[in-house]
Amino acid sequence: MRGGFHADFAGRLVMVGFGSIGQGVLPLLMRHVRMKPSQIVILTAEERGRAEAEAMGVAFRVEPLARDNLARVLAPLLGPGDFLLNVSIEVSSLALIELCQQRGTLYLDTCIEPWPGGYTDPALSVSQRSNYALREAALELRRRYPAGPTAVLTHGANPGLVSHFVKAALLELAGDAARPEHRAQWGGLAERLGVKVIHVAERDTQSPHEAKRRDEFVNTWSIDGFFGEGCQPAELGWGTHERQLPPDGARHEFGGGSAIYLNRPGAGCRVRSWTPLEGPYHGFLITHSEAISVADYFTVTENGTARYRPTVHYAYHPCDAAVLSLHELAGRNWRLQEHKRLLMGEITAGIDELGVLLMGHAKGAFWYGSRLSIDAARALAPYNNATSLQVTAAVLAGVVWALEHPRRGIIEPDEIDHERIIEIARPYLGDVVGVYSDWTPLKDRARLFAEDIDPSDPWQFKNFRVA
Repeated sequence: MRGGFHADFAGRLVMVGFGSIGQGVLPLLMRHVRMKPSQIVILTAEERGRAEAEAMGVAFRVEPLARDNLARVLAPLLGPGDFLLNVSIEVSSLALIELCQQRGTLYLDTCIEPWPGGYTDPALSVSQRSNYALREAALELRRRYPAGPTAVLTHGANPGLVSHFVKAALLELAGDAARPEHRAQWGGLAERLGVKVIHVAERDTQSPHEAKRRDEFVNTWSIDGFFGEGCQPAELGWGTHERQLPPDGARHEFGGGSAIYLNRPGAGCRVRSWTPLEGPYHGFLITHSEAISVADYFTVTENGTARYRPTVHYAYHPCDAAVLSLHELAGRNWRLQEHKRLLMGEITAGIDELGVLLMGHAKGAFWYGSRLSIDAARALAPYNNATSLQVTAAVLAGVVWALEHPRRGIIEPDEIDHERIIEIARPYLGDVVGVYSDWTPLKDRARLFAEDIDPSDPWQFKNFRVA
């Protein structure tokens, strides 16, 4: 409910970073978590957002965090029962999580970030620069701190909210079937339903009054964050129904083995997908943690071998200005443009259609998710557009859940009660709908060109990939 408190909080909330997500989530936290502005401290690397923070009575400190000052700056601010909300870029999530585990402090982030250069360091292999590697490092921390304060990993819209959409979609498909109670039962349900492929299928149509200019990157959320993700290798959870590894695909030589990577940047790899309002589209296979964690969570093993696992990946069509920005970025050999423009107040129209597309089951394809317009977003919360509000609503829900469950250790979205998260976030998500479709990646393909496809199984990855 808008305006009502979901949780009480008596500690200190330290927010690291205050870009579009930090500015957007702060009013939601103050609206739904009972605390005083004097309990909140913002640490950020730049002046942007000072006026908004001070208007809400919140302390604002420009103090960039680095390897050599992290503990010195943060340790005096964090103790048992406090909360560190990490919405920064280029600050190691692993370092922050470990500090919070040692200090008894709750934690949440929206992605697992490395230190600067971690996404593009030429000294690292493609596998080492992947989200798979970052996730494995976070899971290793879980083994080292098995019973510490709650640290919620990767809980924005995606990764984060979409993991809860997957469970809601499976229950819709299952009808009257019994609700699963634990991980093995969820995997068993997905296997029985015959779900072969899961896309995080997103189409952003928000548009500004001023067109993109030359040497400018335009986006509806963090440009530096999108650039970092887009330059990482394309990654996808790899399903047991897949017959052939892509020619540029490779398996990781460490970890759980639920995912593969492609030897090309995600912003340079396109896939076919579908959303209800857009219909069929070409999206970018941008790496995200949910592609790995969802595939891992729903894996069913038998005698130590994966018997069932869906293929899972992001299929992202950003706003049109961002598509043009990516086209220019690729032409510059992945050297970021000199000028950046984050779209917020100048957006004149559009929606963000964000959901999960479950395919291969008896009913063909089923999309479940949020359709939020820019007008609705502005009416619901200040300092947000449609894209950021889907993220900040999920951050709010994750913070509340962590306050309700303060001793759950390091945990991924897939392991959290999806109904509680959706309950908290839903008032800010616009229309939450489920839509069936007969779309497949082969539909209407054969009428114009001869292509290298596998008609015997439309759900093979080679049929989704755009040559």
